[in-house]
Amino acid sequence: MALGSGRGVPQRGDDVSTAHDVTRREAIAQYRLIGEPSEPDLQGIVELAATICGVPTAVINIIDDRMQHQIAAVGIQAAVCSREDSMCAAVISSPGRVVVPDAQLDTRFAQNPFVTGEVAHVRFYASSPLITPAGVAIGTLCVFDDVVGELSDASSRALDLLAHQVIDVLELRRIQRELVESNAQLEQFAVQVSHDLRNPLTALTGFIELAADSPEMAQAPRATQSLARAEAAAGRMTAMVTDLLDFARMGGTRPHVSDVDVADTVDAVLEDLDGSLVSTGAEVTVDASTLVRADDTLLRVLLQNLIANAVKFTVAAERVPQIRVTVETLPDGWRINVDDNGEALDPEMRDRVFEPMQRGHGADVPGIGIGLATCRRIVDAHKGSIGLDASPAGGTRAWFVLPAAA
Repeated sequence: MALGSGRGVPQRGDDVSTAHDVTRREAIAQYRLIGEPSEPDLQGIVELAATICGVPTAVINIIDDRMQHQIAAVGIQAAVCSREDSMCAAVISSPGRVVVPDAQLDTRFAQNPFVTGEVAHVRFYASSPLITPAGVAIGTLCVFDDVVGELSDASSRALDLLAHQVIDVLELRRIQRELVESNAQLEQFAVQVSHDLRNPLTALTGFIELAADSPEMAQAPRATQSLARAEAAAGRMTAMVTDLLDFARMGGTRPHVSDVDVADTVDAVLEDLDGSLVSTGAEVTVDASTLVRADDTLLRVLLQNLIANAVKFTVAAERVPQIRVTVETLPDGWRINVDDNGEALDPEMRDRVFEPMQRGHGADVPGIGIGLATCRRIVDAHKGSIGLDASPAGGTRAWFVLPAAA
């Protein structure tokens, strides 16, 4: 038997009766419940409610401005009925637990078609409201029987708890759906950025190759050497863009881990940063050749951000940058330190600067405050940790730990 009927169903053109109905309708729309298959978790909740309350039937009712939608049910077939026929709609305007031992003796329900026999023969009825985190009642979790009954205090409390659980399930499903949609938008954005960045990089590489192959370069060995370095840098940049966009698409969860030599990675970074290093007189040293388990491209991006930051902020402190990269072997991984001789960052800022658009220095230092946020995301993808401390060199130490298990 389906607890639903077509009598008194409002037509599409009917006006919404109250502002509360509008609010409820908008809240229901966020959950995308209407017309969707029943959630297994919700089905489990109604089965549990019927068992705890000792009745054959339990239903999750969602009530909008026109209809009552049964989105999960046990003991009956889920159906839809007009709001004016709904027993739960009669109590949703003043939400709270309702327990009715005999609906035939309650003035709110005595003439309801679910009670009179026109649709069903409900006698015992109990419900607990479904209230969203914003405080909007969107329906009920109700139990009923065709004989007179009662709920114990323990069963009443359990019904309320299960109603809260219904909302938790709906909220989790809503958040999951929003994350999926957000990831889809990120992937679309990544594809567009890939196109926008690769085209000029390809053109740049082509012009460098043409210049390097021109006859005039035979008489300009220094220019030829510079063009070769520029071509290598453009190639690394193209590979980095490709890998980073792939990283964005997969949500930062699956770096391609292999054995990577930190010294080789630092050398590649120094090639990319050559212009700024020369102009500032910076000196960067790495203590040893050490193999770590990491994604080669992401480790290069990570170290490039940290070394570039160290140079930039040391210059801002009006000192010639002396940057040192060291590697410590741990029992279960490696700790990599980037020390500078600038100024130590205030302790209260050391966590905050890893958030997007947060900066630990004044506006006179170039940048928009996203580099360290990128570093944290890369380290998180490796299941590691990252932080800032005072450096033995007098400035700031940026460090990160890569676990061997990565």
